[in-house]
Amino acid sequence: MTAKLSLSMQSSIDELSRVAGEVEEFARAQQWPAALEYQIKLAIEEIAINVVNHGHDGERRAEAGIEIESAPDSVIVEISDNGRPFDPLTEAPEPDLDLAIEDRPIGGLGVHLVRTMMDETRYRREDGRNHLTLVKRRNG
Repeated sequence: MTAKLSLSMQSSIDELSRVAGEVEEFARAQQWPAALEYQIKLAIEEIAINVVNHGHDGERRAEAGIEIESAPDSVIVEISDNGRPFDPLTEAPEPDLDLAIEDRPIGGLGVHLVRTMMDETRYRREDGRNHLTLVKRRNG
């Protein structure tokens, strides 16, 4: 059976714990395995942090919508925001994983983590919003 969760969040770090709590409740209701819950929560958090920290354009703060569809074979997450146009899949710099940890700049691993954890990632800009779709197959 397919179930859906729709959330909205203001551009504030304080909103992340509320969103995480709602995702946890949804995950438990859908009987996700712990590893799946962890990966989905981490992916949402990493993208949401980027929206909060980088999505604003001048005085306007970004607002994000999070749609989660839990199906028997996969979980699909779409995160949309009204921030400046930005495709994290092509515009975020690739981290230098060969550098020693102490030599790496702070940040820059979030999008890499999301791309590594998810089975599919897609971006589109539509109606003045960024849309990032993340797919995690349950058998993968």
